[in-house]
Amino acid sequence: MKLLATLRNLIRENASTFVSMLLLVVVPVVVSSTLAVVLYNHQDLLQNLSWAQLLLYFAIISITMALALTPTTFVALVSGFYLSWGSFSGIVISYGIAALIGYSIAQLIDHGKMMSFLNRFEKARDLMQELRSQSWSLIFLTRISPVLPFALMNFVLSLLQVDKKKFFLASIVGMLPRTLFFFWVGSQANDIINLLQDPESGTSGRILMISLILISIGGLYFVFDRALKKTLRKAAAKNEENF
Repeated sequence: MKLLATLRNLIRENASTFVSMLLLVVVPVVVSSTLAVVLYNHQDLLQNLSWAQLLLYFAIISITMALALTPTTFVALVSGFYLSWGSFSGIVISYGIAALIGYSIAQLIDHGKMMSFLNRFEKARDLMQELRSQSWSLIFLTRISPVLPFALMNFVLSLLQVDKKKFFLASIVGMLPRTLFFFWVGSQANDIINLLQDPESGTSGRILMISLILISIGGLYFVFDRALKKTLRKAAAKNEENF
């Protein structure tokens, strides 16, 4: 009963946060499907961009990824299809900027309410502190996975209140393998619709994606397991001091 009451309080006091997280999962799928049709009907839209237009493109995708309007995989595929490899560094930096924008938006929405709620419970507070101390590994492992939604992870990591500089750099490094792969896949494609419907590139592509998912899952399990064990040891030490 106590657990159910705690869960009800958690949901009631953080309703706006949970609704926002749900939207961050649903919205990218809807918007990217619509954009795929637009790009198919206007296939010259992103071709032969000037430097000014390219900078504007980077600015726009930074905002759309931050707002969960376009998935990062979609952006990498489309960019690889339409742009040259000279633009790749701009895509990578755009991911970092989008991460920071998403982080800031999540802070504005949540106002620290989630962490304030968790801080009422000593073990939860200690666990969050341990995870925060391993923030570089945590961020990297959430970013390297091709199945964890980018915008949702921005929100979750913002709730944990990780350091912004680490957040920016670890996001870029973690996103790099899959960004490189999907950009390359886009550069090899002949049709934008077929590309977006089936972005994998044969057996090697599937092996890479599975490998990244396994690295992410295994790494996150290790990080959480280590943080939990440290938290429990700290709680046990406090109990012994009290006795």
